[in-house]
Amino acid sequence: VPAPWSNCAMRGFISMLAQSKPRLLLVEGDDDTARAIVAALDARFGAHCCDHCDSAKTARQADVSDVDLVLAEMHLPDGDGLTLLEHWRRRRAYLPVVFLAGEHIIERAVAAIEQGAYDYILKAGDYLHALPLLVEKNLAVWRTQMENERLQRQLSRTLDELRQKNDELEAAVEQLGAMASTDPLTGLANRRAFAQAIERSFAEATRHGHDLACIMIDLDGFKLLNDTHGHQAGDELLARAGAVVQACCRRSDLAARFGGDEFVVLLPQADEKTATRVAGRINDGFAHIVRQVMADTDTTLTMSMGLACLHRSRPRSPEQMIAHADHALYRAKQAGKNRLETYDPADRKTLAELHVSAHL
Repeated sequence: VPAPWSNCAMRGFISMLAQSKPRLLLVEGDDDTARAIVAALDARFGAHCCDHCDSAKTARQADVSDVDLVLAEMHLPDGDGLTLLEHWRRRRAYLPVVFLAGEHIIERAVAAIEQGAYDYILKAGDYLHALPLLVEKNLAVWRTQMENERLQRQLSRTLDELRQKNDELEAAVEQLGAMASTDPLTGLANRRAFAQAIERSFAEATRHGHDLACIMIDLDGFKLLNDTHGHQAGDELLARAGAVVQACCRRSDLAARFGGDEFVVLLPQADEKTATRVAGRINDGFAHIVRQVMADTDTTLTMSMGLACLHRSRPRSPEQMIAHADHALYRAKQAGKNRLETYDPADRKTLAELHVSAHL
């Protein structure tokens, strides 16, 4: 298979398109035969359309970069047509070559076709009348081949561009998806992403009989921090708290910012004991950063947490499980803050009553 277009092949194609008269090269050792062939070609394509080489040596030295087609005698006094063909194909893979062959060397002409020559014509009978038609036919074949190569290259470039655009689009979609599911301040999942995750985890846990835990977290004293030190300090603390929550979770857990100074953690296949350990790590980590950040202030910051577990609280839906964890969180607030409370289904107080009492 020939290599992609070389520069000289491209120049030859452009030359062919730019002018109606082709540029031909005749390689013929007999001067009388050469004059007859040139006359036949000039009559068909116009005067001076054909250059002439009278030997294999001069043919090898000829510049074929702008030649549209070569007519070559198969047998020359100082060389062989097949050797010349190999030489030309190394210089221009798509150079059209048509051989002139006597009847006694027809087999070599066929071999030349197999090695990349376009065509051959027998130097017998009235071949000079047929020769210009043969040249036209092979020029048309060459032009079609060059155009097909150009279209293939253009198609390849277009496909590469489409693949690049598709990769960029996929990356943009992925980035937008991440932005749509991520809280920009803390880098945790946002409330929308958490709602989708608990839907999936709740369905899986219910189907397979696994336990599932949900921890609601609220920062005690955060409003006072904002009022005293400003929202920038509050945002910095929220970002640090989010990093602590994420760092203390297991790989399978999902940490999210639920809103304001509230966080939530979803723990698939975690029972009450496991979830309590995770909550303890989060509380200890938060206490550590508070000591660092608030060392020079008298502001007190702690965490209140509410825990709900599927096997203990038996919620009927993901929304109810979140409500159970929220119920437990308000109970932690009522009990003095800075603690973890677990939802107890035996507690007969309604969620509405707890919300009222928590804000008194």
